Amino acid sequence: MERSRRVGVGSLHGLGVVCGLAAGVWLGAAEAPTKLVTEGFSPFAISLCMVAGVFTARWTFPTLLKGTSYVFADLLAKKHLIVWAVLAGALWAVANTLTVFAIRDVGLATAFPLWNTNSLIGLLWGRLLFRELQGAGAKNIAKVVAGGVLIVAAAIMLGFSTIHGAGPAAPHAVQGLIAAAGASLMWGTMYVPYRKAYLSGMNPLSFVTAFTVGELGTMLVLTWTLDGGIKSSAFQLVQSRQVLFWLFLGGFVWVVGDLFQQFAMKYLGIGRGIPLSNTNQLWGLAWGALVFGELAGAGRGHMLLVVSGSVLMILGALAISTAVAGARETTSRNAALERECDRYGLEYREVLLAQSGDEFGGRAERRRWWDVAIVVVATGFFVWLAANAVVPRLAMHFAWIAALGAVLVVALAGAGWALYRQTRFS
Repeated sequence: MERSRRVGVGSLHGLGVVCGLAAGVWLGAAEAPTKLVTEGFSPFAISLCMVAGVFTARWTFPTLLKGTSYVFADLLAKKHLIVWAVLAGALWAVANTLTVFAIRDVGLATAFPLWNTNSLIGLLWGRLLFRELQGAGAKNIAKVVAGGVLIVAAAIMLGFSTIHGAGPAAPHAVQGLIAAAGASLMWGTMYVPYRKAYLSGMNPLSFVTAFTVGELGTMLVLTWTLDGGIKSSAFQLVQSRQVLFWLFLGGFVWVVGDLFQQFAMKYLGIGRGIPLSNTNQLWGLAWGALVFGELAGAGRGHMLLVVSGSVLMILGALAISTAVAGARETTSRNAALERECDRYGLEYREVLLAQSGDEFGGRAERRRWWDVAIVVVATGFFVWLAANAVVPRLAMHFAWIAALGAVLVVALAGAGWALYRQTRFS
């Protein structure tokens, strides 16, 4: 028998905020392994191997948390969304490859803030296509818009400080800046399929399972056509098990962050969820500056920009996190949900319950033997790669790695428990 429980709007907003901030912590750490691009491998090779790690993790987490029976039943109930998931995966793959070019040409601390302007692009798409913030009070609109602008302004400030810091300019800085801007456009547009899926009641764990097909397929095509085909350095990298583990690890970390981001967008929408997850700029800066020493030798003016930008970003996140949707805005969201139901012949009440994280017992979550096999094989593969891994020849501060790693664990435990307690990952 189906067991349902109403979850209040304020409670869902708080859950979305927790997920968005946890996403920022994990997404901020995910790009650190791409520093291996300095080892001579092409950005395509780095991105392909990272996506392979993403593919492995994206299938593992849904299987572990819900089971394949649940996931495929959800996909088959909303077949029209599969093509949207594949499209989102393709956009992600292109954006991720551009970020590797950006990191190579201008560094992690500079690239992060530039591609994080995707929050404004996402805010625009959310307003135009899904009427987000319609019916919201002037105070909430001001909080969301001002918060998003503050986060983007802070990101640009941090990037500017890095570009004009001590040391010579990168020889391909313009290319790196263009790549980061392209990644911002791709990622800002990628959230359109996400929001469409969650307005139709699809579980984020189901969506990302189909998502992987688009991202891995696109990366294979990009690598083959633009990176020399069979001569691509990706084939050399695949044989370098000592570094391959770190790229798979980067993909794994990205998946954890992206799953939290997906739940944040489901419960907050694009306009609120994406800027919150883009606080990963702070954590990306921490990894770049504290672990890899990218801001070494910065002057007083340089550090003032860094501190000021960080404070602005925190204020922006605080503004968004306090903008709880009111009754009129919730009614407007439900109207958008009803339009999706009418367009695709979905049951409005079921979709509304799923949108509210209230689908307990509505679909079988029984684990099959192949679910166990998927998790065991994926885990064994990571262990095998780890056994052959060698610490990259990069200057790193291991004490800061331990400290930031502890933050990752705390964020995972806190947000994961909140999701399980309130929605059972629905």
